[in-house]
Amino acid sequence: MSPERENAMQDFLRSAGWSGAVLSPLPGDASTRRYIRLHRSGTSAMLMDQPQDAEAPQSPPNATTEQRRALGYNAVARLAGADCGRFVAIANFLCSRGLSAPAVYAADTKNGFVLIEDLGDDLYANALANGHAAEEPELYSTAIDALAQLHTEAAPPALGNHTPFYAYDETALVAETDLLTEWFIPLALGRNASDDGYDEHRALWRDVLWPVLASPSVFVHRDYHAQNLFWLPEREGAARVGMIDFQDAVAGTTSYDLISLLEDARRDVAPELREAMIQRYIEARQRSDAAFDGDAYRAQAAVIAAQRNAKIAGIFARLYRRDGKPRYLSYLPRVWSYLESDLQHPALAPLKRWYDRRIPAEARHQTITGEAA
Repeated sequence: MSPERENAMQDFLRSAGWSGAVLSPLPGDASTRRYIRLHRSGTSAMLMDQPQDAEAPQSPPNATTEQRRALGYNAVARLAGADCGRFVAIANFLCSRGLSAPAVYAADTKNGFVLIEDLGDDLYANALANGHAAEEPELYSTAIDALAQLHTEAAPPALGNHTPFYAYDETALVAETDLLTEWFIPLALGRNASDDGYDEHRALWRDVLWPVLASPSVFVHRDYHAQNLFWLPEREGAARVGMIDFQDAVAGTTSYDLISLLEDARRDVAPELREAMIQRYIEARQRSDAAFDGDAYRAQAAVIAAQRNAKIAGIFARLYRRDGKPRYLSYLPRVWSYLESDLQHPALAPLKRWYDRRIPAEARHQTITGEAA
């Protein structure tokens, strides 16, 4: 951290009433954010440090596809980038729905400092690895109930402080699958994707995504998995799941967050538990809406699952090749296992043929070991 940013951080803490707190930085992740736990007089809070010029900007709400492409990938894919104001607005939105996001104590969105509630250390991933394995069905059921509760209402057009709520549209979804052709194929095959292969991949994805895009939109967290959820057993109902890392939330399909949770790139979810959770979600939605179609939902979920796993394969390849983070390669076998299973759905048959033809099994294996880097 530069001396100038250090001084700005100390000024923010002073204005928020937390000067003199003991600062304990948390391990970083794949983003430009960092979190620092603050301790003072037996209490704690969390400081989010997000330099506002660290990432490419989001686009204006009504920007065309061409305008978004001119601004870069964040604008195309509807990512918030370094926008702390969006984090604050979404945290307040979730809390207003009776769900558990960190309460915002103070914010300097211009400079990128937000002081938030400390939700503790019991991330789902940690809790399940440290003595709570027997409670896995309860933890996952609570996470599913939170989604069902969120999805009883349509996605809002805007959040608090006049923050627009972007649509997870075709431009964004197809751009995410482009990551596979742009980053994974060179890692797998040692060469760039051919122009015709690239164009065919895009066209096939557009064909399978249009029915999904025609469905009603709800709040989509976008990164809803065991590394971003906290277990808060002292709270009640769906509020027992604490949510973080939601600044990229968008208005999209009802199945995206469920797939993010149940086809987790970082941990295995047993097929029996996954099926039980899908059925739990369907039944919860049918209790509030008798017309909710479980079969249509499962078909939509298969398409979104394949889209998300194709994107993740591309992201992990990019983190390795561009950012020098090889640890993400270790997750690729699981991601490809999911993707190969997702592609068995009849609606995805043309895409399955594309993947089998363009990225054969031996190339997928070569990539996940890093030998083609």
